[in-house]
This record gives sequence, C-alpha cells and structure tokens, in this order.
Amino acid sequence: MKLVFLGSPSPATPTLRALVDAGHEVLGVVTQPDKRRGRGSEMIATPVAQMARELGIPVWHSLDMVSSCGAELGVVVAYGKLIPQSLLDVVPMINVHFSLLPKWRGAAPVERALLAGDLETGVCIMGLEAGLDTGPIFAQASTPLGDKTSLALLNELAELGAHLCVEVVAHSPLPVPTAQEGEATYAAKLGPQDFILEPELSAEMLTRVVRLGRAFTYINGQRVRIHGAALAPDVTGPSGSISFARGLLFHADDGTIEVTILQSEGSRRLESGDWWRGARLSEPIRWGSTTLNVG
Repeated sequence: MKLVFLGSPSPATPTLRALVDAGHEVLGVVTQPDKRRGRGSEMIATPVAQMARELGIPVWHSLDMVSSCGAELGVVVAYGKLIPQSLLDVVPMINVHFSLLPKWRGAAPVERALLAGDLETGVCIMGLEAGLDTGPIFAQASTPLGDKTSLALLNELAELGAHLCVEVVAHSPLPVPTAQEGEATYAAKLGPQDFILEPELSAEMLTRVVRLGRAFTYINGQRVRIHGAALAPDVTGPSGSISFARGLLFHADDGTIEVTILQSEGSRRLESGDWWRGARLSEPIRWGSTTLNVG
C-alpha cells in the first residue's frame, strides 16, 4: 500500500520501520522541524526524520505535500498536531494511540495511566477524525502496568503498536472499525508541577511520580532529582523529614519511601548511600518545596 507517515519522537519509529519491512511504500514522512539541542545548540532532527533519511524516504515539515503525494492512507504516531478534516477527506488516516480508548485521550496517555494507578493500559489503532482521539477502533491490545516506568511502558507500547498497525494495514480495504464505548477521560500534557515530590503526597503517589522519570524535590532548599524509589511500608517518621537506616528514607504525610538513586544539581547519579555520605547535611534535614529557605 502507498502510505504517508506522520510522527516525530522515538516511540513512532518502530511503526515506521515495521511498515517499511512489511513491504509498504512510504511516499513521505511528515515530522516536526529540526531543533537546537544540547550545549552546542546543534540542530537535531527528530528520531522519525533520522530514520526516514536512513531509509531514503522524503522528509517534510508541513502537511502541504500530503494531499498530492498519491498516498492511499496516512499512518499517524505521536505527530503532536490535529489533522484538519479537509485533509482527511482526501487522505484517510489511522492513528496508533497509546491507551485503551476512550480512556486517556490526549497528549500524555501513558503518564496519566501511570499516575492514576491503572492496572492496565494498551494501544489502539484508531481511525483518525478531526476531534481529539474520537475515531473508531480497528484493533487494540492491552498490557499490565505493574511497576514499569513510563519509559519502559512507552517502549513496550511502541513495539506493540507497530505490530498491531502492520496487521491492520495488511487488509485492503481496511477492516470495519467499531465505535469507542465507555466514559472518555483526557490525558492533559504534564507540566513541571506534576514532577515535584512533596510530603503531602501519599507514598504510593510519590513512587508513581518517580516512575515518570523526571521527578525532583528539594532537600534543605537544594534541588535534587530522584531517579529511583520504592515503598517502605513498615517505616514511619515525621512528615517532611529524612532519615538513613539501611536506605535513604523520605517520610511523607501518608507513608515513607526509600529513595535508591538520586542526583544533586551539577553532579552525577548516585546510589543513596554514596549520596548521603557525600552530602553532609546539617540538621534539621527536611525535604519538599517548603525547605527552600532552610539549611
């Protein structure tokens, strides 16, 4: 089948590769423009653009070429923008979405499922409409969340979605989809406030935030990134305090977590014991944004 592919980040690349490997002709890829990244402000192409160039596929940074390129179908994976109905009328499209629709429509379905404590999530191959993730479902598959990080879960869903997409596109015409059923929920994009650890959060929620991969807090006023943590169910202590006893313990209003890997600003990741010995903190040792004027 003659296809056009729309996507940008790394989770979109398994589907692009799978479609090419399955023998489909990808006439072009639409992706976000190159951006300056890193200390040298070097212009870096999106992962999808890099893969497309490796495969010899034309790369476009706008939708202008899509309607006239001769594609029979568009495949969208994490493109990041709504497709206008006028274009969908010319080139029908399907979308690989990383949730079990209609739950978690929107920009951050994996992260929202994790924060909500969902037991499972999954991937849907959806017919694209002008609305936000409202289209009918061609196929879906689920997976348990367990204690997976958002990165591990996203990588798993990207591979699962690629396999499922190839199965759907193998049919010509496409199979008949079914309408979404159930209550819709929305996965709003996360902001910096969603990654800060505070003693007011439950211990369970604190570990979920850490699994997002960008968690941070303040210890005696100094910002620290938290890369690994687990529940410490049999430990108690004054909320907002830190203790060290066979592990670095953060005490919250509702429970305690043991932080296993953390990183001070301008430093490297350290296991908690090494960090604790090097920090040499003065009492009282407090954590959370209320410690900004302490220490």
